[in-house]
Amino acid sequence: MQSPFFSLAGAINRYPGIIALLVCCVAAVALYGTTLTSMETGYDTYVDTGSERGILLAQYSDTFLSDAIMILVEGDDVTDPAVIAYLDRIARDCENEQYVSGVTALSDLLAAANGGTLPVSDAAITAAAGRLPEATLSLILPSPSMTIIVVTPEPGMSLASEEALLKALESRIALADTPPGITASLTGSPAFESQMSAEMGSSMGTLILAALALMVVAVGLLFGHVRYRLLSVAIVATGLVFTFGFMGLAGMKINMVTIAAFPVLIGIGIDYAIQFHSRFDEEARQGSLADAVAATITRSGPSVLYAMLATSMGFLAMWISPLPMIRSFGMVCVIGVVSCYLAALIIVPTAGTLLSYRPRPAAAGDSPLLLRYNGAIGTVVERVAKNPLPVLLVCSLVAIAGIQIDSTIPVNTNENTFVPADMPAKVNLDKVVRTMGPTSTVPVYVRGDGVVSLAGLTWMHDFQVYEEEHNAKITGSHSIVTEVLAVTGGTMPESEAALDEALAAIPAETVARYADGRTAAVIEFSLVEMENEVAMSFIDGLKREIAWFQPPPGITATITGEGEMFTNLIREIREGKTAMTLLGFSLIFLFLFAVYRKGKKAATPLVPIVLIVGWNGVMMHLLGIEYTPMTATLGSMTIGVASEYTILIMERCYEERERGLALIPAIRASVQKIGTAITVSGLTTVFGFSALMLSSFGIISNFGILTVISVGFALLGAILVMPAILALTAGREHAAGAPDGAAAA
Repeated sequence: MQSPFFSLAGAINRYPGIIALLVCCVAAVALYGTTLTSMETGYDTYVDTGSERGILLAQYSDTFLSDAIMILVEGDDVTDPAVIAYLDRIARDCENEQYVSGVTALSDLLAAANGGTLPVSDAAITAAAGRLPEATLSLILPSPSMTIIVVTPEPGMSLASEEALLKALESRIALADTPPGITASLTGSPAFESQMSAEMGSSMGTLILAALALMVVAVGLLFGHVRYRLLSVAIVATGLVFTFGFMGLAGMKINMVTIAAFPVLIGIGIDYAIQFHSRFDEEARQGSLADAVAATITRSGPSVLYAMLATSMGFLAMWISPLPMIRSFGMVCVIGVVSCYLAALIIVPTAGTLLSYRPRPAAAGDSPLLLRYNGAIGTVVERVAKNPLPVLLVCSLVAIAGIQIDSTIPVNTNENTFVPADMPAKVNLDKVVRTMGPTSTVPVYVRGDGVVSLAGLTWMHDFQVYEEEHNAKITGSHSIVTEVLAVTGGTMPESEAALDEALAAIPAETVARYADGRTAAVIEFSLVEMENEVAMSFIDGLKREIAWFQPPPGITATITGEGEMFTNLIREIREGKTAMTLLGFSLIFLFLFAVYRKGKKAATPLVPIVLIVGWNGVMMHLLGIEYTPMTATLGSMTIGVASEYTILIMERCYEERERGLALIPAIRASVQKIGTAITVSGLTTVFGFSALMLSSFGIISNFGILTVISVGFALLGAILVMPAILALTAGREHAAGAPDGAAAA
C-alpha cells in the first residue's frame, strides 16, 4: 500500500490548483465556525460537573446560592437626605427587574427604623440610624463616604439571565438622577465574572494579534535566506482559523486558560511551517520543484509528524487533570498542533508549486550571522559529543536541584489574583473588602429526611455553637436555626408543633434562603481572611469535625461552595501536575517505542526533556512564580514542545548515518543542517510565546515568562544535551566507525 505521504506529494504535483481550492473551502467553513465560539467562566471551569464535588456544588448553587450583586455608592456624605432619596429610587427600580428576589439599601433600613416612612432631614436620618443595630448598619454603611445596595438575584439563574440582569442594573444606574459628587458602580461576584469574561475576549484578541505581529518581525529578521519568508505566518494564521473553526463547530468554549493556548499554537505552528519551508528550499536548490515537493513531504513529513504526535502526547497527558480548564487547554492544543501541521504540510509545497518557487541566491540570502552561528554550533556540538559526561553531569545536577525545589513552590488558586489589577469590578470588590473586612463564608450543605425537624435543627444549632466556640477561624454562623431563634427569643422549640409555628412566622423568602423544604438546609460559617494553605488546612479540619460531630441518622453534612472548591484545587494542582508530567513521558516513550521498536532509541529524546523539566523548577523558584491552574501545565507542555526538537535532531542524525557518516560527523552534520532551522524556529516560537507576557491577566503573563524560558531550555537541550546523549547511546557504533543500522523509520 502506498504511503499517504507519497500520495499527497503526487496529488500536489499533479493538481496543485485543486488542492489549493480545497484548502480555501475548508478555511471558509472554519471561518464560519469561528463565529460560534463563546467564553466560559464560573466554577464549571474549575470542577468537573459530573464529579461528586461538582454535583453537590451545583445542587447547593441552584438551591441556595444567590451571589449578591452589589451597587457601590460613594461620595462625600452618603447619609445626606438627597442621597438617601437617590438610594431609595435605585432600590425600587432594581426591585422591578426580572430575576431579582430582593433588594436591601440603607434607605430601607432607615425607613424601617423610622416607622415605615423614609426620613427626609438630617436629624431624622441620624435618629433612625441610631435605632439600628450597629452590626446591621455597618454592613450597609461601612463608612460615611460609602454605602452598598445589595441586589439578591433568584437562585439557580442561568449565565444568560445573569448577564441580562447586570446589563439592566447598569442601565438603571446610568439613567438615574445621580446627586452631584456621587458615583455608583456594580461589584460582587456576578459583576466580577461578567467583566472577567469581557476582559478575556479582549485579551485573547490582543494576544493573537501581538503573537502574529511578533511572528512577522521574527520571521522577517531570522528567516531571510528563503523566498516568501512570510508564508510561514500565513500558514500559522490558517492553522489558527482551522482550530477556532473546529472549536466553534464542536461547541467548545474558551476559558481563562485556553486563551493562552492560541499564542502557544502560534509559537508551535510557526515551527512546523519553518521546518517544511526550510526543507523545501533546501531540496529546491538541488533539483526540480516536483522533486522538492516529493522530498519535502516524504522525508520531512514523517519526521515532523512524529514530532507533532510526540508534542500531542504531552498535551494529551493534560486530559487526566481533574480541572476542566486544564483538560480543555490540552484539547485545544492537540487540535491546534494537528491543524498547524496539516496546514504546513499541504500549503508549503502547494504554494511553492503554484508560485514556481525559486530559491534565493546564496550570496543574497545567507546571513553572515547565521553562517557564523552555524559554524559555531558545529564546533560546540563536536566538543560536546567528544566529552559528553561532564556536560551531562552539570546539567543533571541543576535538574536534580530543580526537582527537589519543585515541591516547595507555593500553589495559588485565588481567582482575584488572576485577573487584571485595574478591572473595575475587582477594584470595587477590593475596596469593599478593605472597608468591611473579609466577607468569605464556607457553607455546610445538610441533606436527608427530616433535616428541618426538631432533631435536625437541634444538631445544626449544637454544631454551630461548638464551631463558634472552638474554631478561631470562624467569626460567626447563620442558618435556618438562627432565624428560628430570632422568632422564639433565643430558645430552641421543644416540640415539632412549636417548631412549625416558629417556621411559619419567618418570611418565606428567608426560609428559602436557608432551607429547601424538609430535606435540605445550609449552615453558612463566616471566616477570617486566610492564605491558601491555611484555608486548605481549615477545610480539612472542619471535615474531620463534621465526621466526629455526626448529624442524626439519615442526615449528611458536607462542606461545599467556592471556598472549598478553590482550596481543594491546591491539592489537585499539586498532584495533577506531577501525574501529567509522568504520563506525558510515558505516552511519548510508548509512542516512540511503537515507531522505532527499540527502547534505547525511544528513550534517547526524553533524557534532555527530563533535565529541562528540572531546570524549569529552578527558574520558578528564582523568579518567585507560583503554581496556578495555568503554570501547572508547564511540565507536560514542556515535554511536548521539547520532544519535537530532540526528535528532529535524532532523526536527522540517523539520516546522516544512513548516508555513511561516522557518529561524530553525523551528529555535527545533523545539528548544523537542522540545528540552525531549529534555532530560527525556536526563536520565532519564543517571539510567539512572548505575546503571553503582554496579557493583563497575571496568570497568563507569568505563564508566558515560563514558556519563553522553557523554549530556550528546549533549544539548549536539543543542541547541547542531545548530542551528548547520542554520543553515549551510539558509542559502540562510533567505535566501529560504521553507520547505525537503526535508521529512521
